[in-house]
Amino acid sequence: MNGLLRRLSFGLPSQLWVVQVGVFLNYYGWGGVLPFEVIYLHEARGFSLGVAGLVVGVITGLAVVAAPFSGPIIDRFGARATAAGSLGALSAGFVGLAFAETPLHALLAAAAAGIGNGGLQPSQSALVASLAPSELRHRASAVSRVASNLGMGAGGAVGGLIAAHGLNGFVVLFLVNALTYLLYGLILVFGVREDVRPPAIAGGYRVVLRDRPFMRLALTNVAMIAVGWGVFSWIVPAYARGEIGVTTRLIGLMVLANALTVVLAQIPIARLSEGRRRAPTMALGALAFVAACLLVVGADLLDVRFAAAALLAAVVVVGVGECMHTTVLMPLVADLAPAALRGRYMAATGLSWWLGLALAPTLAAQLLSVSPAAAMLTSAVVALAAAASALMLERDLPAAIRLTPRPGRRAPTTSAAGLSEATVSPARVR
Repeated sequence: MNGLLRRLSFGLPSQLWVVQVGVFLNYYGWGGVLPFEVIYLHEARGFSLGVAGLVVGVITGLAVVAAPFSGPIIDRFGARATAAGSLGALSAGFVGLAFAETPLHALLAAAAAGIGNGGLQPSQSALVASLAPSELRHRASAVSRVASNLGMGAGGAVGGLIAAHGLNGFVVLFLVNALTYLLYGLILVFGVREDVRPPAIAGGYRVVLRDRPFMRLALTNVAMIAVGWGVFSWIVPAYARGEIGVTTRLIGLMVLANALTVVLAQIPIARLSEGRRRAPTMALGALAFVAACLLVVGADLLDVRFAAAALLAAVVVVGVGECMHTTVLMPLVADLAPAALRGRYMAATGLSWWLGLALAPTLAAQLLSVSPAAAMLTSAVVALAAAASALMLERDLPAAIRLTPRPGRRAPTTSAAGLSEATVSPARVR
């Protein structure tokens, strides 16, 4: 019986599963709101499209600014406390947006949500890394991805039904999203015990910037996020609609196909990666993005029916590439980081994530307006460069962390900053 429970739990500690409940709630609420943020502000509150876009942009823009500041807070006060505070800011922000009747009120609420966004991603990643033994971090990341995609899909489906009720429906959506943040925060406060903080290490972000393997990883991540998440979230739907003439229904199916791919493939890919080299796994993920970009370009040359199949195949391929990338990314960051500086490393990774998401619509949309094919081909080149960068990363990695661990074969890890994790991380509190 115990063996069966362990297999069903994927070998993860019970507290990590508590966190995954919060992750699901978080994305359930966000999935219901995300497609309707601009629509709500423009149609239900009467703001101009420019103002509505500015309000939504503040949520992302302030996340870019807030992410680096969250690192020292995580390292000083702990990932759980920082995540709970970030969730409180997000909850307050979306309550404010639910009742915002003027642009000023909406901007102030968006600022609170943006600050919360900037702190949540790195603190949540640092918390998962601290709760999972090093040989299970890739599995913990995989389960988080499945929980987030299930939540996003379920939230989006329910959100579409609620939004049909006009202003009152939108208000309910935003309040439900705020409630999910609050519930997640309460789960962290009352359901999770965090490690005792390790002794501080001098240097702060100077240590991060001197860490050559990490800096290459972060730059590679900017390119990967820009193409795999940014281009395929915003640019490919516009390309498919404008150049190929597909229906909005097909675009919705593309989003669903991508989410289902991640849900079905993430855990098997995490298992397959065990004992294999991390850098080539990430490079294969980037090459999947290259193939997906070429499929999108090729779809323009086909009959609409075959073009639809090519587009659906492209988002499935992207989903597989995402799984390969995320299987490596956060566990590798956690292994590179001294435990006392893990918050700063995760914050820098979060910054690279937000930068990738910001650059994709900004630059690729300009190319799309000039030459749609060039936008996709340039994205393919960027992904190809990311694959090359990932392969070059391996020679800089400490030998002990070049492979995704096999559970039960734990090896001591040494950060690229030259600090053994065993020397900076106290024993876990039982």
